[in-house]
Amino acid sequence: MSNTIEAPPLWMMAMESRAPLERAAMALASPFRRLLPQGDGHHVIVLPGFTADDRSTRPLRELLDGIGYQSHGWSLGANLGPTETVLAGIVDLLESVYAQSKQEGLGTVSIIGWSLGGLYARELARATPEQLRQVITLGAPIQMVEEDSSSAQGLWDALKHLHDPSFKRKTRAAHRPLLEVPATSIYSRTDGVVHWHMSLIRETDHSENIRVYGSHCGLGFNNSAIFAIADRLAQPADQWKPFRVPLLLRGYYPRSHGFDLDRLPLIA
Repeated sequence: MSNTIEAPPLWMMAMESRAPLERAAMALASPFRRLLPQGDGHHVIVLPGFTADDRSTRPLRELLDGIGYQSHGWSLGANLGPTETVLAGIVDLLESVYAQSKQEGLGTVSIIGWSLGGLYARELARATPEQLRQVITLGAPIQMVEEDSSSAQGLWDALKHLHDPSFKRKTRAAHRPLLEVPATSIYSRTDGVVHWHMSLIRETDHSENIRVYGSHCGLGFNNSAIFAIADRLAQPADQWKPFRVPLLLRGYYPRSHGFDLDRLPLIA
């Protein structure tokens, strides 16, 4: 493997056209939402991916509200990357939601980050682990560093002048300390935006990878991802355990192992 990770091939990027079908499948599955693990009322923040806004996460947030959570969008407009406004805004958002949760006696907050939103979520977990119950990421380029590329690289470079230099990623997550809170990375090997290796995390007794079939742009609508999210969120606080696929659903979750993170080169 070279020192850098390239974007997925063009044919895989073309497969991102599946996303509307995944959204339609989510809508068709709505009668079965009552079968999802039900929530305990705790607060869940959902952060959108690069160039997306709260409209992209609304279907997921509405579903979470419907199964017993209090969901929150980020209310920061389009995600143009790690601008000073975004970085300050997500800190303020977590502090506000956590304060509300404490006032209600609900304790810590869960956070879901889609793609780039997942990087923000993990950095919040590093900065304020005492406020977070768990982190769930969807196709997040967790291992990505500045030298790597994605299918959105051209747009990222065009907006780079807006980004806060302090957010530059110089060391892969595999070579950084583990998060102090439970972490789940949901990914697809047919992700057409981010190379799937970039979404993997080191698996421990409080961190895991869950592989699903689907596209990058459809992960927030993907029924397999949704079941895994509902299952993860439904765990009692401080009793996190790795995801176990129900027997009847095993066909929807391909085996997730097959790549050793120690093979990723250290770039610093």
